[in-house]
Amino acid sequence: DSSVLMAAGKKASGKGKKPAPAPLAAKKGIEKPPKHPLFEKRTRSFAIGQDIQPKRNLSRFVKWPKYVRLQRQRKILTMRLKVPPSIAQFTRTLDKNLTTQLFRMLNKYRPEDRAAKKERLTKMAESKAAGGSTDSKKPILIKYGLNHVVDLVEQKKALLVVIAHDVDPIELVLWLPALCHKMDVPYCIVKSKGRLGEVVNKKKATALAFTGVRPDDKHEFAKLLEAVRGNYNDRYNEIRKSWGGGIMGIKSQHRSDMQAKALAVEEAKRMQA
Repeated sequence: DSSVLMAAGKKASGKGKKPAPAPLAAKKGIEKPPKHPLFEKRTRSFAIGQDIQPKRNLSRFVKWPKYVRLQRQRKILTMRLKVPPSIAQFTRTLDKNLTTQLFRMLNKYRPEDRAAKKERLTKMAESKAAGGSTDSKKPILIKYGLNHVVDLVEQKKALLVVIAHDVDPIELVLWLPALCHKMDVPYCIVKSKGRLGEVVNKKKATALAFTGVRPDDKHEFAKLLEAVRGNYNDRYNEIRKSWGGGIMGIKSQHRSDMQAKALAVEEAKRMQA
């Protein structure tokens, strides 16, 4: 019979119908661990009039005072715009280790305040009146004040000039590195005018100058001078030619990168053609 032969052929080829799957066994329910009576789950609802909202950082939505907005805009502008070398050099401040050494040395030669000076002069006057010997030498101290520092540099009496990086207006000290380089006086730029001011008992100071050091500090001071010369005086020609700024935002950087990649792909296709 033909039907029997066809059935036998199908069995031989193995292409017959699949048997019906077995009925699904009853699924076992996953046993949940027993809940601890002390730790109950209390879901919170943050709808109006319900639970207190979590604290969020809302600084983006704050209308900041005008002076804050201005200083932020000025910072972004100084990053975006190309800055001439004479101004850009004030962003090249001394590194952390050298700054620590420098301020340690500066604190040793802090100028006397009014009370200390009055006490010293009173003692000198009393010893002079008593017929004793008076030490007429002035103590070795830091010199400060822009005009005073400039006079010391011009007379080549300054051993090291320290300039603040954030003087406003910057034109006050813009020419001082060039003068120090011309007179071969080591100079460095540090952060900041407030920190320099603390050294000389003032609110702010634009520039300080060393005119001498004690014999026990000469070795450490010589090392400091060598490092400062290497960072500033010896690299003056390089610094005065390097522009600053021109740092674009992250979106502009991504856009320019995409354009550069597209141009590279076009150039590669042109070379293959």
